[in-house]
Formats: sequence, C-alpha cells, structure tokens
Amino acid sequence: MGALRIGAVAAAFGRDLEGALARVATLIDHARRSRVGLLVLPDAALGGYLSDFGAEAEAELPPALDPDGPELRKVADLAGDMVVCIGLCEAGPGGIRYNTAACVDGSGVLGLHRKVHQPVGEERVYAAGDSFGAFDTPVGRLGMLVDYDKTFPESARALALDGAEIIACLSAWPTSITNRAPRMAQDRQSRLFDLYDRSRAAENQIVLVSSNQTGSMGRMRFLGQAKVVGPDGEVLARTWAKAGIAVAEVDVEASLGAARRRLSHLTERRPEAYR
Repeated sequence: MGALRIGAVAAAFGRDLEGALARVATLIDHARRSRVGLLVLPDAALGGYLSDFGAEAEAELPPALDPDGPELRKVADLAGDMVVCIGLCEAGPGGIRYNTAACVDGSGVLGLHRKVHQPVGEERVYAAGDSFGAFDTPVGRLGMLVDYDKTFPESARALALDGAEIIACLSAWPTSITNRAPRMAQDRQSRLFDLYDRSRAAENQIVLVSSNQTGSMGRMRFLGQAKVVGPDGEVLARTWAKAGIAVAEVDVEASLGAARRRLSHLTERRPEAYR
C-alpha cells in the first residue's frame, strides 16, 4: 500500500453526545487536512468514561449506544474514505453494557472489540468481552484493544497471530488514583502507559496506535500520551500530556518486513515450552 499517515488522538470527552460528535467532526477534519488515512480516537469518546471505580461509578453512567444506531453512523459518515476507530458504551442484550471499540469508514462498521480485561470496580458497570480478533480494512489488517487490555501481553499477541499489522489501543487511562504524583511525568500510571505501548509494539513487531483521553471526570484525571509506535518499539509521534493528534507516516508493510527480517518473534515462538 505504500506510506500511510496515522493519527493518534488525545482529547477530552464527556457525557454530552452532541458535543462529542462535534469534537469528533473537528478532529476528523484536522486529520484529513494532514492526509491521515487511519485515525484512532480515545476509549469512551461517545459519552465519556466512568467518574470513579467505586460505587459512585454507577451514579452517572455513560449512555449505552447501539452499534447500528445514529451516533456511530454519524461517525462513519464523517470518516468517509478515512478509517476511524472510536470508543463507546455499547448497549448489549438484556440491559448489559460493554466498553467497546468500533472501527468505521464511510461504508459502515468494519470491526468491533468488547474490552476483555477490567480493572477493579469496572465490572460494576460493564460486562467483559471474551475474544480478540483482527479484521481487514482499507488500510490493512487491524486489531483493537481497549484500555486495560494492553496490560496483558496475550491480548496483543492474539491479534498479531491473527494477522494484525496495526493494533489500535483506545484508552481512557487515568493517572494513579491511590498515589497521585505532583507532576504527570512522575506518575506511575503515565510510565506504565508508555511502557506497555512500546512493549506491545516491539514484542509483536507491529505498528501500535495509542489514543487516550485528556482532562478529568470525577476522580479520574486522564493522562493523554497519545502516540504512534513502530514495530521496533520506537515512538514515531506523540502528544505528551497535551490534547492533539500525533501524526506519523509509516510504510506498514516495509516497516514490519524490516523488523522481522532477522528476528521474527511470531514465527520463532516455542509454544510447546510455555506453561
């Protein structure tokens, strides 16, 4: 396919759906001016994330949306020929909710991923997904992770083994709640967020696109740090803690080929030795 311009978004999103869709429209417009072909928006961009992980989280829940509903259809219309990943609270059967990532373009929904791994307290609100799968898009074979999923190496590895060339990690990742640092750069969760992004890319030799929320909601103070990471684990573009779009131009096929030419992590595995 040649070079692909990839955008990773750091931005604040709350409960106001109309406001969220207006912000999405602005971000897509900015990305289009930068000739971005793949744009990854944060987790919970449509309706916001939780305000807390305790019982207080149930007081003001994000709106539960139908993936076939007008909100995601609007994002798809805005996307047009761009591939866009975005997070939402999905309305499941029987009133259950999922923390879901959706991938769309002008043709509609290309893929969905329901967050599998949940931090303590999130299970009060969301049911857990049960699988990881890659899917084909106009910009290549893509997999998605939501937030805490990327803490677990098996998540990204499952997508890479399913042929994902690019992994989009959509987050609403806060600073440490129990031991908040005076400066963002000193925060434990900020360091882990960056470490996981670079590790998941390097160990699977894939391109990783990491988005995140900024601002705050209740006790949550989101840390930004959106970035594009190459298959060698090097950060190609990032926003740091500020809102914005990190844009990098990547020849995905060539960069994966170069990274895997001498050491091919996926084909050199020894599953029979793992316990």
